[in-house]
Amino acid sequence: MLCQVFPERYQAQLDEKVSRLHHLIPSLSDLTVFPSSPKHYRARSEFRIWHEGDTSDYIMFNQETKEKVKIKQCPMASKSIDELMPKLMAEIIRTPELRQRLFQIDFLSTLSGEMLVTLIYRRSIEGDQTWLDAATHIKTILPITHIIGRARKQKICLDQDYVMEKLRVDNKTFHYQQIENSFTQPNAEVAQKMLHWARKVSHKAQGDLIELYCGNGHFSIALAEFYHQVLATEISKTSVKSAQFNIEANQIDNVTVVKMAAEEISQALQGQSFNRLKDIDLTAYQFNTIFVDPPRSGLDDLTRKMVCEFERIIYISCNPETLARDLIEIEKTHNLIESALFDQFPYTQHIESGVFLVRKPA
Repeated sequence: MLCQVFPERYQAQLDEKVSRLHHLIPSLSDLTVFPSSPKHYRARSEFRIWHEGDTSDYIMFNQETKEKVKIKQCPMASKSIDELMPKLMAEIIRTPELRQRLFQIDFLSTLSGEMLVTLIYRRSIEGDQTWLDAATHIKTILPITHIIGRARKQKICLDQDYVMEKLRVDNKTFHYQQIENSFTQPNAEVAQKMLHWARKVSHKAQGDLIELYCGNGHFSIALAEFYHQVLATEISKTSVKSAQFNIEANQIDNVTVVKMAAEEISQALQGQSFNRLKDIDLTAYQFNTIFVDPPRSGLDDLTRKMVCEFERIIYISCNPETLARDLIEIEKTHNLIESALFDQFPYTQHIESGVFLVRKPA
């Protein structure tokens, strides 16, 4: 798809996803479907830039034909991105310092109203005062909060490399630092619905929560109030630092983030010592619930086995095929209580889903 939306087909494509998810996982119970807005739903977008004569255009490539397609509007993107695109391109065309060998433009928007734009070049911009002056100027005349310039081994921030998102869930506002070029939920409105569902199934939780693949603390922070303590793990150094920033920004005092892989935390819970856990007493936790949001490959064998040792499991999946595979083992020991489909990516084959399971009675 090349930025098109098809609102008249939205419900039909959503119904097809529901049917496909039920087919893959027949045991789904109490499936709650969380739709997306049929247009203006993507909080981030990336476009290559094509220069021809005195004009420049945003382009995308047709995946089937490999042909380039000029993009004049992108109703798939958030309204703020869609409205900014032609205004920004007009300024770039009339400003040689910005246009010269510009290769790509990335947009990152927020529901809170902030906008980060990254201009990527095939030339050096380090020490280029004319580029810096021109970039500073467009930041003052266009609705752009932050600008970053990138080139090979170069990154120039006019002020900072992140935006602050505000997600409103259950009459509460959560604040999240979202760093340029790092993973963030692409559909902010559906992200709010995902947090609502995770909070709902956590409402009667007892004890402590352990979360694997926590990213920037997106779920940990929103779920913290339902647990005595939360231990969140993440392998990305950038995401760990961002999660710690977000914990402080939300004034959360019961969440600890540690840089560890899922396999390592599995080993640590079995008694293996890790230097990164030297200040954390795992025996002081009473983990009743585990939260996992793995990559598309799903859970590895060791982690899948570990997950089954917990009373309660909350599993957010970006790949229904690997979720179905993992549930074959998990449902041997746990009952599937609730499930959800989150339409993060309308008009695509992509399905984001969630399941909540509780250990079967002995």
